[in-house]
Amino acid sequence: MKYLRKFNNHTGYTSFLNSNTYITPNVCLCSAQNEIHFNPYVDPANGHDYSQDYFTLEAIDDCTFSFDCPNGGISLSTDGGETWSEEYGKTEVSVLGGTKVLCKGSIEMSAEGGSESGGSESGGSESGGSGGRFLTSNGRYNIEGNIFSLYYGDNFTEETSLIENAFNSLFSSDIYIISAEHLSLPATTLTDSCYFNMFYDCTNLTTAPELSATTLAENCYQLMFNGCTSLTVAPELPATTLADECYSQMFAGCTSLTEAPDLPATTLADSCYFNMFFNCTNLTTAPELPATTLVSGCYSSMFQNCTSLTEAPELSATTLANFCCSYMFNGCTSLTVAPELPATSLAYKCYINMFQGCTSLTTAPELPATTLAEGCYNSMFNGCTGLNYVKCLATNISASGCTTNWLSNVAVSGTFIKAAPMSRWTEGNNGIPSGWTIQDAA
Repeated sequence: MKYLRKFNNHTGYTSFLNSNTYITPNVCLCSAQNEIHFNPYVDPANGHDYSQDYFTLEAIDDCTFSFDCPNGGISLSTDGGETWSEEYGKTEVSVLGGTKVLCKGSIEMSAEGGSESGGSESGGSESGGSGGRFLTSNGRYNIEGNIFSLYYGDNFTEETSLIENAFNSLFSSDIYIISAEHLSLPATTLTDSCYFNMFYDCTNLTTAPELSATTLAENCYQLMFNGCTSLTVAPELPATTLADECYSQMFAGCTSLTEAPDLPATTLADSCYFNMFFNCTNLTTAPELPATTLVSGCYSSMFQNCTSLTEAPELSATTLANFCCSYMFNGCTSLTVAPELPATSLAYKCYINMFQGCTSLTTAPELPATTLAEGCYNSMFNGCTGLNYVKCLATNISASGCTTNWLSNVAVSGTFIKAAPMSRWTEGNNGIPSGWTIQDAA
């Protein structure tokens, strides 16, 4: 009886299936509903290959799935693929908790729609629309299997290509999705905005799918998990070939996330990490950032308002770009250790507002650059109320706005180390704070 089980009621039947304690292969019969379930053999060494399964909705609660497929048909099965019902336009299927609904179809992948980043120097995010959503539910469910069966029907197992905007906003704002752990996204080379906004504001999503792509495209993961407040673990991000805004706002507002995934890329793209962890208020561990050459906006607002972050990642970059680190740690109120900033050649607004509002920071990183760039240190330490030590070796501060409000609202007393020949510093928010001790660098 290890492999055959019979249940008189549906509650016991579904509890057994959801327990995953049975030996496979296994057949279960629920006599009350005359429902049978077959669980195929799973090799414990390799696990189950969900990429070979149809896209599947696994109901947790008794619920109704509603489909709206104006650009193609969809076929549904509730008996493990034995029989299928082909539907067009709007249709509904009501199921009991524990039921799996397999989906295949020819839903047209549309390249229309597009996306806007909605970003600014100071952060924030906007959704890029919700034109891709075709499914709603009134109860909790998990998703698993190969997403490509929605578009390639029975011929999905060998497909890895997709077009622009393919899955844009597919599950956006769906509060009933709980887990996407076993959802297969098989494409290894992505296209523009393909996963843009995909799980935006899915506030009960706890587990993300694996993201195995190694070559990215513009906006491909932008806003993908933005606002997923129940997500506790981010997926691995192995890609080393990035694209403009590829990870922009990807995890913004994921307030349960405590650790960021590794980011191995050494060659960056414009705004690639813009707002990536914005408002991740429980993030305590940041990833290493190995790139030595930065590009426009690459780290802009990356950790803005990460109020639990205590230590910043090392920044070894010596080649900067416009806005590259702007607002990077803005509002990180627990940050006590800032990264070294070794670059000696600065760029337009490269460090603007970088540490603004970091109220726990007491010592600024040494600033070795001798010639400043327009807006480079603008409001850099504004509002760092505990800051009491700055070493700045600049001798040319003539660039427009380079030190505007850079030391506004810092500690009332402190030490400022300057280059010995430098005599053009003024007193106040745009120079050396009043009441601070001034010393020449050795």
